Amino acid sequence: MSNLLEVRELVKQYGDYTALKNVSINVPQGGVFGLLGPNGAGKTSLIRIINQIILPDSGSIFFNGKELVPEDVHLIGYLPEERGLYKSMKVGEQALYLAQLKGMPKNEAKAQLKYWFDKFEIGDWWNKKVQELSKGMAQKVQFIVTVMHRPKLLIFDEPFSGFDPINANLIKDEILQLRDEGATVIFSTHRMESVEELCEHIALINNSEKILDGKLNVVKQQFKSNLYEVVLKVEQPKQLQKEIENKFTTQPSNLAINDKELAIKIKINKNDTSNDLLTFLSSKGELRHFVEMIPSVNDIFIKAVNSHRNG
Repeated sequence: MSNLLEVRELVKQYGDYTALKNVSINVPQGGVFGLLGPNGAGKTSLIRIINQIILPDSGSIFFNGKELVPEDVHLIGYLPEERGLYKSMKVGEQALYLAQLKGMPKNEAKAQLKYWFDKFEIGDWWNKKVQELSKGMAQKVQFIVTVMHRPKLLIFDEPFSGFDPINANLIKDEILQLRDEGATVIFSTHRMESVEELCEHIALINNSEKILDGKLNVVKQQFKSNLYEVVLKVEQPKQLQKEIENKFTTQPSNLAINDKELAIKIKINKNDTSNDLLTFLSSKGELRHFVEMIPSVNDIFIKAVNSHRNG
């Protein structure tokens, strides 16, 4: 898979403060890329450099196979965390103005806006002022303004902020639809469950440095700890639990079980395999549940950031 965006050895300083230190990332074409990190890690600086709002001190960015140039801004849609609609302007008038700033002819802009306003069932907002809208309503307008020129690259910074669950799901579905239609998406958020749902690749920035990146399923495998959650039907659950605890490192399980069942998390030993554990457990009772505990993105985020801080 080719990369739509390549960031190479990017450095950005604000006086004595280093926001980005030799950061490099590759964003594959046609997927959803999760850009993660704690507050103040450097994500916003990176996003602003990609959007050419600010310039790096050194490093380079390649977009669609060529070095990024100012004209490429028309091929990028950016939804910032701090939204930027003019509160006293009418919604339709403002959306039309912003579409033309992105290089859209007026007639094409009107057609696209009609399509999106009808799709979101907000046609009656056209003549309302932005200040009359709720935060969630204004977010819908901002989303439309971001995507209506069908850019090659979409950058969403906390896109679900201000939305109730129903509208957050609506926006999530639209992001996936845009991806399916060929757009490449960079998705920055603190909602790790959204990363699990949407992202195929991730990069994690902490203290101005990239500390991990790659395909999400590969990263998860790198962070797994050989922990398995099991449920066994046995006559003497407590007796078997003691036997298991003498042989393995264990953790309690929160699974609901019956009186004649044992639920426990077991970490296999260095020289053992999952088949060894499976054989051992099957000899002790009726195995009803056997699942490897793959770490969540939230687990990986916390472990990687803490390790980087302590390293």
